[in-house]
Amino acid sequence: MPSSVLQERPVSSLLRQARRQLMSSGDLPHDLILPELTKSWMRCWSAGLQPCGRVPGAPHASGAQLARALEVQRELVAHARPVMEFLLDQTCETDSMVVLAGADGMLLHASGDPHFVSRAERVALRPGATWDEQYRGTNAIGTALTDDRALVVHADEHFLERNGFLTCAAAPIHAPDGRLLGALDVSGDYRGYHRHTLGLVRSAARMIEHRLFETRHDLRRWGGVRLRLHAQPEGLGTVTEGLLAVRDDGLLVGASATALDLLGLHWRDLQYARLDAVLSESLDQLLDWCQRSAFVPRVVHTVNGKSVWLRVETGRTPQGLHRSLAQPVVAVPPVDPLAALDTGDVVLQAAIARARKVMGKPIPLLLQGESGVGKEVFARAVHHSGPRRERAFVAVNCAALPENLIEAELFGYQGGAFTGARREGAQGRIREAHGGTLFLDEIGDMPLFLQARLLRVLQDREVVPLGGGKPVAVDFALVCATHRQLPQEMQAGRFREDLYYRLNGLTLQLPALRERSDFDHLLARQLRSLVSERSIAIAPELLESLRRYRWPGNVRQLANALRTACALLDDHEAVIDWNHLPDDLAQALQPKGGPADAPDAAEQVDARCDLRSLSHQTIARTVSACAGNLSEAARSLGISRNTLYRKLREMKAAQEITPFQAV
Repeated sequence: MPSSVLQERPVSSLLRQARRQLMSSGDLPHDLILPELTKSWMRCWSAGLQPCGRVPGAPHASGAQLARALEVQRELVAHARPVMEFLLDQTCETDSMVVLAGADGMLLHASGDPHFVSRAERVALRPGATWDEQYRGTNAIGTALTDDRALVVHADEHFLERNGFLTCAAAPIHAPDGRLLGALDVSGDYRGYHRHTLGLVRSAARMIEHRLFETRHDLRRWGGVRLRLHAQPEGLGTVTEGLLAVRDDGLLVGASATALDLLGLHWRDLQYARLDAVLSESLDQLLDWCQRSAFVPRVVHTVNGKSVWLRVETGRTPQGLHRSLAQPVVAVPPVDPLAALDTGDVVLQAAIARARKVMGKPIPLLLQGESGVGKEVFARAVHHSGPRRERAFVAVNCAALPENLIEAELFGYQGGAFTGARREGAQGRIREAHGGTLFLDEIGDMPLFLQARLLRVLQDREVVPLGGGKPVAVDFALVCATHRQLPQEMQAGRFREDLYYRLNGLTLQLPALRERSDFDHLLARQLRSLVSERSIAIAPELLESLRRYRWPGNVRQLANALRTACALLDDHEAVIDWNHLPDDLAQALQPKGGPADAPDAAEQVDARCDLRSLSHQTIARTVSACAGNLSEAARSLGISRNTLYRKLREMKAAQEITPFQAV
């Protein structure tokens, strides 16, 4: 065994002892294994995994599902592949492979030594398999994604014994805005692991992040400023430098992990922190210096007293740079409206990618989701991004029109067709959409008798006005939306089966706000759209409460709340706090009651028990509805996976569930 193989990690005998104790008592001795391993093993145990035997229920994507995942993550995969080839060159003839995983743990791309790849496939270490901790136990990919840090999992440190022949080193990959995109991993035979492998993986992940950063903040297309930072001037331009993207108003909108470390910031500070709050010089001062000494490194100081070497980059000429000091530069608009909807949520990204593939094709879209998630906004974005963008977008809310008028509104009518009809008649909303897009919102609320007429229009592509007359040919793209579950409505006899199969050419489920992973980015975008002339932040305590809130009204409720809050800001105020919220939202966010109306001790105990029981019942039902997928269950419940694991342990200890019910 090479001398560079890990020696200081727990030996196999101690790990086997710890595993036996866990299986017998449900607890781990803290002196036998590393603390980070202890936490991961306990998470796996709480998720119901057994160290021995096969892995029941571990998901594996079909070919079509993997293709969709690659399409959603195409930017990550495109930038990762050349770096993975470099990493393969560095690890050749080491009985190993290089793996790229998405943020959900699905393996997207893998290559390596053919002999080892065939061994790895026996434990599903191949594209399409999901290596989230809850399915594969402690492993470098799943644990790096869960803990959001680079790490090694060596041999028997894997929770599942069947993975003990592996040693894996993985590092997370972040987008410039801090979103966790995935992980890069080198896995190989445990007998050939070298100390330098983790360092190589870290550097390779950093290379991918740099490529993503420079693409996202390409100076030829982006209107802001790019800063390169390092503790030494020689480090600028290397993989060890920090990268910072700064908007023209001084707001930090993108960063690398190295830059955040240098400045003492966190990912959550992006979109809220200003450059002059973290450096001794403002953006205007740096731009002024850049005009005089373009691209020459300069030492500046952070607010905590560190010296940092810095280089300023801008896509503008010196003349344009001089003008920028006097007036702001308008940022380049998004490529299309669909791109503008993407603020980082993976589910929404997948819906956008699939919608693009059917734009311009005779395939109707059916958008499903709760009220307020933005179904009409999504439909408008599809229209304005497609080939019919120059023609009309006609929206009809089937739930808002009176039943006695909806037929005339949709199909039009001849003059004098009914009492109160206009003498000249009306062409109807369907004919108005000719050449463009017809959007039928809340299609699930359309009366049955009109469903038959609509089906005829969709089949024949012609419409007959009320009162008679010749059929009129119509050509339109169809997008429908509903918050109802149409299959259930069909079973109840409230929706025609033949119409349903005519409408759902491609069904897209839009996520509720509480299920989205891009809340902070969406919040920042909403604030910028409401107040563009100055930077507005949210008080930290309030921001945490907003993140935890379930938002029954979804994006619509959030937009209305922020609009009210911005309107209540005084001219000198730049931070939204509790007093700026609508009263109903403030009451919903803050704890109820106080000392004056507090119940007595016995009532409090009963209330707590009732609430705990209700909470546990809700969790059990949700986990069951999600078929044991704890990640999906956590999203549905609006809590983190770690919180869900803790709740499941409490329920298990209270004997409310068996270990098998928790998976």
